[in-house]
Parts: sequence; C-alpha cells; structure tokens
Amino acid sequence: MAQANPAADPNAIDPRVFPPSARRGAECRELKLGGIRATALTEEHGSPLYVVDEQAARTRARDVRAALEAEAARIGTGATVYYAGKAFLCVEVAQWMADEGLAIDVASGGELAVALAAGVHPARIGFHGNNKSAGEIARAVEAGVGTIIIDSELETERIARAAAAAGRRQRVRLRVNSGVHASTHDFLATSHEDQKFGQPLAEAPRLVAAILAHDSLEFVGLHCHIGSQIFATDGFRESARRLLGAYPELERLLGGPVPELNLGGGFGIAYTSAQADEAPEIASIARELADIVAETCAEVGIAVPQLAFEPGRAIIGQAGVTLYTVGTTKPVQLAGSDAAADAADLGFAERLYVSVDGGMSDNARPALYGADYQVRIANRVSEADPALVRVVGKHCESGDIVVQRDVLPGDVRPGDTLAVAVTGAYCWSLSSNYNYVPRPPVVAVSNGAARVIVRGETEDELLAKSVIPAPVAPAHAG
Repeated sequence: MAQANPAADPNAIDPRVFPPSARRGAECRELKLGGIRATALTEEHGSPLYVVDEQAARTRARDVRAALEAEAARIGTGATVYYAGKAFLCVEVAQWMADEGLAIDVASGGELAVALAAGVHPARIGFHGNNKSAGEIARAVEAGVGTIIIDSELETERIARAAAAAGRRQRVRLRVNSGVHASTHDFLATSHEDQKFGQPLAEAPRLVAAILAHDSLEFVGLHCHIGSQIFATDGFRESARRLLGAYPELERLLGGPVPELNLGGGFGIAYTSAQADEAPEIASIARELADIVAETCAEVGIAVPQLAFEPGRAIIGQAGVTLYTVGTTKPVQLAGSDAAADAADLGFAERLYVSVDGGMSDNARPALYGADYQVRIANRVSEADPALVRVVGKHCESGDIVVQRDVLPGDVRPGDTLAVAVTGAYCWSLSSNYNYVPRPPVVAVSNGAARVIVRGETEDELLAKSVIPAPVAPAHAG
C-alpha cells in the first residue's frame, strides 16, 4: 500500500491543523465542526462554504494576548495586542476580538467602517496603509481613531492638516523598515528596503522631527512589520534590536522617552501536519522578544517602552475550514514529468486530480504564494488504498490549485465533501468573483449551533452590478 507518510492516516483529523472542535463522529465517522456535521452545514448553507469555529478564534485570541502581555509585564512594561483585520474581518469577528481584549488594526476606510460598526472603541483602533486618502484620514481623525501609522513623508502633512481641521491632536506612529529580511515568500517580506511600505530606519530622526513640528500630531513611537508567515524568530529579535537602537536619538528630539514600540505581527502557523513541528509557539516568541527588548534597552540606556503587536493569521487561521464538493476526478500518470521523481519517492506513479466547486476565487493563496494546505474527506472514512492527490478548482487557470499535494483515500469520488484546513486567514479577505463565481458565505459554529456571519453572493446579485443598456431600436432605411 503506497503511503506518503507511513505514520499518517489519510482519514485522520490532525488537531494541530484543524480547529480543536474538529473530530470524526462516533457512528457515521463524518467530520464535525463545532459539534455539527460537515454535510449538515453544506446542506443548509451551500458549497463551497467557509466555516469559522468561534470558540477556537476566541481562545486563540485570548491565549495570544495573555502570552504577550505576561512577557511584557515580566520586563516591566505593558503590551497592546491589535488583531490584524486584513487576515479576516467582519462585524462579528471584530466583536469577538474586542470581547477578548484585543484592539483592532485596519488598513482601509472599509475596514475602519467594519470596526466602527462592530462597536470597537475608536481609541482601540490603529489605521495602517501606504496610500491612505485624504478622505480616509479625515474620517479616521474625526472618528477618534487611537493611532494612525505614517507610512510616507507625504502622510505627515495630510494627517496634520486633518487633525488641525478637526481640532484634535492625533497620535501617530512612524512605520520604518529595519532592513531585516524575513525568511518567507518575497511578497510577504515587508521590511527590506526596496518595497512599498515604510521608510528607511536611517531616516527616522528626520521624519520624526517633521512630525514634532506639527502641534496637531503626537508622535508615540516606531512601527515595523518584517513580514508574514515567519517561522524563525531570529528576524523578530534582530528587528527589535535595530529599532530600539534608534530610540536614544529620537528621545533627544522628544526631550523625553518614546512611549511605544510596535513590533508588528507575522507569526507563522502550521498549514499542514508536516509544518506542525516547525511553527513557533506564541509563548516562545513572546519570551524571546521580551528578552531582547529588555536587553537592548539596558544596553542603549533607555526605559522599556510600551509594546504593541499585530497578529492576525496567528489568531484566526486555524479557526477556519473550507468545505467543498467534489465534481470530477482524473488520474494523471507522472512518468517523465518534473513531478515524477518526487512522486516516486512517496511511492506513487500517478496523481489524482480532484476538482471541487470552488478554487482560486475563494482561496487565492496557492496561486499568489504557492501556499499548500491539508485536505480530508469530510463526509466519510475509507479504507481504500491512499492516492496522491492535487485538489483543483473550477476556474479557467492552470494555476487554480487549492491543495498542491496531499494523500486521500483513493476512492475519493464525485459528491464527496472535502474539508480544507487553516483557511481562516487571507481566504475570504482575498476572495474574488473570477469567472463570475459568487463568493461563499461564512458560517460561525459553536457548541452545536451555526449562524451566518457573512452572507454569500448569488449569480443574480453579480448580474445586477452590470449596467445593462436599454435596447436600441433598429435603424430603418429612409
């Protein structure tokens, strides 16, 4: 019997990847999420379907906040934990995060509107973005947003004008690039010099001096985000060390301590069982960051500032599962192909292509970053010999891949429900209507109950967005 990993069971639900509530039913052996059968969810809400385990998201938010706050307290300071809304934001999720004591990080006027609609206190909102419009800035200032992050020199003037017009003194942070290159996909590394976010760290004194020249602005500290889906902690530690090394000069400009340091987010999580032993524990990250902050502050002779963090994926990623329905399957012989050697190492001579009713419109990450996921048959278990599979979508793109490589029972067939794990982050938020495919709904599950938290779209709703011209009467010869 061919098997990619002799210790792996292609029916098994790995709790390190799926939400803690995910398990096989005792009798039917069907996957349950939040106590509800997967097929019951798709029968009521359709397929594809985003499912978010509310308790998993809340518990993770609570645990991440507790770890970062505890380590900050250990070194004599405090920590503010912002939920990075870009990962996945809707009104209910914003409410969950606020309930669990997190602030909210937004990156557009639309995300700001969602956070405010959720009742998040404006002072608990941070506003990011490399091209915030004058209108978005004015709205943020007027709403009382706690902190606006300055991404470029031009924004200093824009925010100062908006704050002066509103009669407010607006708190701001300056986003800088520490020059630390995160070990991640190039598109996810955000603190090297040649990219769109932030300013060079060497420019910080000049830019802070420009901020201080405006009475309507209150400079509260530097911000840096070195990237996303980062497993190694070395980059976080080095970035913190470089940022704090700039603080003595900034304190001379301020005439006193710089109150805060925002170290961003980007903490990596496991998307597959193979990654589960590599993903860093948040407690370990928090401890290492606290140690380097305390050590560096002592070395440069400054007080430890208030710390801030912006995790998103690390909170919501594992809470999400996407359910699909299999439409077709197709075996492809791999002999002579580039993949043949890798497949042979796993004991397979062919790959089974499994086509589902969604794809890159509901999960763009494989196409964007080559991301991989783990998949299981949700509606049953099977003792069939395992097959090397690639789960693909219905779109007219060869790169429309949902799961690059996994092993499923070889009798996976049309009508089966598939569950793809760890889709809570950057799936709905990056979704599209490519090929005029409606976006799926998002359903929250908890303790045997399910409710829609984001409505899905219909083809009629998509068609209604088109402006259909009135019929033109045919011309007649005179």
